[in-house]
Amino acid sequence: MTDADQNVKRSFLFLLGSGREGGNTETLARRAAAQLPSGVRQTWLRLSDHPLPAFEDLRHSADRTLAPPTGNEKLLLDATLDATDLVIASPVYWYSVSASTKLYLDHWVNWLSIPELRFRDRMRGSTLWAVAASSSDGRTVAEPLLGSLRASAAYMGMRWGGELLGSGTEPGAVLEDAGAVAAAKGLFQPPIP
Repeated sequence: MTDADQNVKRSFLFLLGSGREGGNTETLARRAAAQLPSGVRQTWLRLSDHPLPAFEDLRHSADRTLAPPTGNEKLLLDATLDATDLVIASPVYWYSVSASTKLYLDHWVNWLSIPELRFRDRMRGSTLWAVAASSSDGRTVAEPLLGSLRASAAYMGMRWGGELLGSGTEPGAVLEDAGAVAAAKGLFQPPIP
C-alpha cells in the first residue's frame, strides 16, 4: 500500500471547542490541516453548533437504561467513530479544555456503557491530537489540558498524535506566534499510518 493509498483511508475529525468562531485555536487548527495531503478527508464540527444535553451519568442507575444516542449526540458519536484521527481544538480555559469540549468528552462515559456501540473497541488504534491557544506564553498553562487528553487517549487505546500550542488573545493574534505557525506546518507530518 502506498502513502497515497493510506492517506485516502484517513479521516480527520476536527472538533472546534471555542466559544467563538475564527479564534486563535481554530486558526492554528486550519493552518495545520492545510498541510494534509489532498486525499485525506477532513470533517469540521463546531461543538457550539451541535450542543449536547447536560451529561447525566447513568452507568449505575437501576431505573434508567442507556438508550442509543439521538440528535446532536448521535451526530457527534457517528463522526467520532468515523474518524481515524480526532483533533480536539480547544482553547485553554482555566487550564483545561472548554466547557463544550469537556461535555463532549463526558458523553464518552455513557457511550462506553452501551454494549452495542463497542465504543472503546472502535476507537482503539485511532489517533488523538490536540490544538490549543491561550493568552499565556507558557506551556505550563496548557499541561492540564494536554494531560487530560493524553490520559483519555491511553485509556481508550488510542495513539497520541501530538499537540500544537499557540499564544494569542484577540482573534488572529496567534499568527504573531512564529513558533506556533511553524509548528502548524509540521503537526501532521509525516502522517501516522
